[in-house]
Amino acid sequence: MTPMTAEGEDPRTTAPPAGSAKRALVGRLSWGLADQAASSISNFAVGVYVARSLGVSAFGVFSLAWVTYGVVLNVSRGVATDPLVVRFSGVPDASWRGAVARSTGTALGVGTALGAASLVAGLGLGGRVGPAFVCLGVLLPGLLLQDAWRFAFFAAGAGRKAFVNDVVWGVALVPAMVVAARAGSVAAFVLAWGASATVAAGYGYVQAGIGPRVSEARGWLREQRDLGYRYLVENVSLSGASQLRAYGLGAIAGLGAVGAVRGAELLMGPFLAVLMGLSLVTVPEAARVLRQAPHRLGRFCLVLGGGQAGAALVWGAALLLMPDRLGELALGDVWRSSAQLIVPITLGVAGAGLGTGAAAGLRALGAARRSLRSQLFASAAYVGGGLGGAAAAGTVGSAWGVAAATVGGSAVWWLHLRPALRERRHDPVPEVRTS
Repeated sequence: MTPMTAEGEDPRTTAPPAGSAKRALVGRLSWGLADQAASSISNFAVGVYVARSLGVSAFGVFSLAWVTYGVVLNVSRGVATDPLVVRFSGVPDASWRGAVARSTGTALGVGTALGAASLVAGLGLGGRVGPAFVCLGVLLPGLLLQDAWRFAFFAAGAGRKAFVNDVVWGVALVPAMVVAARAGSVAAFVLAWGASATVAAGYGYVQAGIGPRVSEARGWLREQRDLGYRYLVENVSLSGASQLRAYGLGAIAGLGAVGAVRGAELLMGPFLAVLMGLSLVTVPEAARVLRQAPHRLGRFCLVLGGGQAGAALVWGAALLLMPDRLGELALGDVWRSSAQLIVPITLGVAGAGLGTGAAAGLRALGAARRSLRSQLFASAAYVGGGLGGAAAAGTVGSAWGVAAATVGGSAVWWLHLRPALRERRHDPVPEVRTS
């Protein structure tokens, strides 16, 4: 295993020449942006296609399956791939390959176990929601494995392969969505989405040439438990808060409200997709900055967070100027309900973007206790603001409550990063621990 601090990993290496380091950084970030663009386009296309095909209430059911997948995805990331990018970014190839085999095996095992739980839950629920969860359960292993390959490639600095993998998913989505539209059910769209991800997961195996070792998942969990279990709680609190807000909003204001919120989020899709998958690029890069020029980590995080927030505000302003006919062309009947949520959701995304800069720094530092406390506060505020706002003023109130909570949560992330950076400057580099 690579060198680490009490909570993370921090080898001190000789920095490469400034010019070549900057070119390498720009290259890796460029592939990261390209990969997130591919992910954003496919997520946006799926959301728009499903919204136009099913209408606001059925789109709300699809959104419940989507946010449930988000919870499971973050379980997998917490125990399988977040430790991978923190501890195995830029390490020798042999070390990376062994870690990837165990990490992807863990992701596959998580998908199988939680997929079975989703399948059983769907069979018990029945009605309109049950079939969607049955289909989600069947395809969760492929969905999680596809995501794990992306983390693995970015940890190795091979963003091009992650980009190609997402392009394969997007290409496979096209015929799958056409078939689903003919069936005209939520379950059919979930099947199309998950099956195309499974195709991409298979291609990820071809690119990496590494077989996931499910049998070594227990060993991986044991080795990474100092980070993995904290990241698990942190990630589940993040996605669980989104799921609780969606379920609560549906109970308070109806499934149409869930569909309206999801429609507005789709309009912010390019930035939401980047925020959701930001650790694919920023945590490995922050870890490299920490190794090569630790005094620059704070500035790196500030530029990262400020850039995300500014871009979100510009995009939101553009959406406010968009004619209604274009909105209706994109979202159909969902547009009327979603348009009134653009301002609060833009502010919420901008606040989240600012916080991701600090979050990347805490992850790179291995400051799992601080990042956990920050995320628990942000998640509690998100649920409280979203449901409190819904009880007070329906869908619009929920959106404004979430916006206020997200901005407050971002401030907490930065309040925790500052002392973590000071501690890093004063603490000596520990002895190397091997396994």
